[in-house]
Amino acid sequence: MKNKILLAGLSAIIGLSACHSKKPEAVESKEVCISDTLAKIISIDTAKTTTIKNELTLSGEVASDDNNVVKVFPFSSGQVIEVKVSLGDKVSKGQTLAVMRSADVAGNYTDLSSTNSDLAIAKRQMDQAEYLYKNGISSERDYTEAKENYNKANAANRKVKSALSINGGGNTRENGMLTIKAPEGGYIVEKNITSGSFIRNDNSGSMFTISNMKDVWIWANVFESDIAKVKVGYNAAVTTIAYPGKVFMGKVNEVSSVLDPDNKVMKIKIALPNPDMLLKPEMFTNVVITNNENQQSIAVPAKAIVFDSSKNYVVVYNSKCDLKVREVSVIKTVDQTAYVSSGLQAGDKVISKNQLMLYDALTAD
Repeated sequence: MKNKILLAGLSAIIGLSACHSKKPEAVESKEVCISDTLAKIISIDTAKTTTIKNELTLSGEVASDDNNVVKVFPFSSGQVIEVKVSLGDKVSKGQTLAVMRSADVAGNYTDLSSTNSDLAIAKRQMDQAEYLYKNGISSERDYTEAKENYNKANAANRKVKSALSINGGGNTRENGMLTIKAPEGGYIVEKNITSGSFIRNDNSGSMFTISNMKDVWIWANVFESDIAKVKVGYNAAVTTIAYPGKVFMGKVNEVSSVLDPDNKVMKIKIALPNPDMLLKPEMFTNVVITNNENQQSIAVPAKAIVFDSSKNYVVVYNSKCDLKVREVSVIKTVDQTAYVSSGLQAGDKVISKNQLMLYDALTAD
């Protein structure tokens, strides 16, 4: 007798479980009313006709804004004696970056000494010729010629001084020291010299690169199959591993016209303000590009969708005691919005918070 009772009980439990797990396609909703207590913990949203957003996820990296970058090139050959800054250092305008010993600078100082002497002699000769001319002792021609010689000596002297000024100016005449100074303030984002390095006249590379870092560029890679999904002006959300949860918003500023020959991707540029200096060159980023397509559909909050038995449902709200479970076809979900192709019409109200409790109550047998 006991065995029969146990079997009957198990059969009833199994049957009840099977009925609860089965979710009908065309749901015959029971009459379930929303109590005042339940009304406080649910949310109701209205289905709307809207333009479908498209979303594309890309990888990228941070780079300096080329419009706010200063490259420091060597103006003379020589040997680097000392480098006073490191990569990432903040520098101010006029700050010494490095010191070189340069034969060119030593030669400039020799020329300066020579032109200074020539200028002093020409000045004395001009003054003497002027005195003689004014006193009627010499001709105007002699005075004019003395003035021309003085002007030539002065021009030669200025030329040497300009060369020294361009070269940063030496501090010691005997050994021709060349001081490399920062033309602008900012951060050292590139450093290509070390103490002991030799700089040749034909060297075309920069010694330092300085960026103010107030703005940065994000270069993202677009695969060939996704090129049509990215255009100038599309919104871009940039995230990094360094700052979880922080989103940097910008727009696509530039789309390359050619593909990279090595990895077959197209580069796009996103300019971002960087007032807190959080984004740093070479930092990897995740970029999400969104845009509005021409196609329209019904949209509801993605959290209103109930996924069950490989199908999508919503709980439609007509009144407190008029709730219906309806199957919907979801096209895609972008930015917490679900775009629906069938099952809803504009103006339909759906439960978007704690709807699972009502769904279970409405579909339970």
